[in-house]
Amino acid sequence: MKHYRNRRILMSLYAAATSITVLTGFTSLAAERDTVSVRPTVSKEETAEWGFSDIAGEMHEEILDDTRTAAEEAQQAYIRKQEEERKAAEEAARIAAEKAAAEAAAEAAAQADKELLASLIFCEAGNQPYEGQVAVGAVVMNRVKSSSYPDTISDVIYQSGQFTPAMTGWLDSVRASSGYTESAMRAAEDALAGSNPVGDCLYFSTGGWGMQIGDHFFH
Repeated sequence: MKHYRNRRILMSLYAAATSITVLTGFTSLAAERDTVSVRPTVSKEETAEWGFSDIAGEMHEEILDDTRTAAEEAQQAYIRKQEEERKAAEEAARIAAEKAAAEAAAEAAAQADKELLASLIFCEAGNQPYEGQVAVGAVVMNRVKSSSYPDTISDVIYQSGQFTPAMTGWLDSVRASSGYTESAMRAAEDALAGSNPVGDCLYFSTGGWGMQIGDHFFH
């Protein structure tokens, strides 16, 4: 590029000098011989090589080459930008789809847990006061949080030997038919939201000792 730039400068200087020569008449053969010549010291070979038509042609080709190169670079840059935008859009769509799927799965799991807990509350305390229904749900949630029991609602409820309705199959029947009451569902929602009328109690029964709510004792 530096070579081309220097050549263009020389071309411009030569063109200017030649124009001055033509305008002042220094190239006239009728000029006085004793007049000091200010003709540019350019050899015939150089004059022939650097003729106006050649200079103009070379400059024109160089300009075309530069323009073509710039256009190609701009096109390639545009293509790269489009490709980057396409990939970014695809990545954003993939992330959005994965997020939506994860949210849907989490929502489905939460709904399943709520329905399971409502079914257990109905089986164990469907005939008890509303506070007693929430208390049964709170016992399940206390066990989920305790290191002595499994850490999911399903595993706590279906743990061997713990809840009679789960062992007899009654729980699954109620769950499958959505046979729980609206009261049991509200109690499950409250227990899941943190409502707890029995503190850290992990057990309940219809006889024995502890905090009594309805027919159940919690301890």
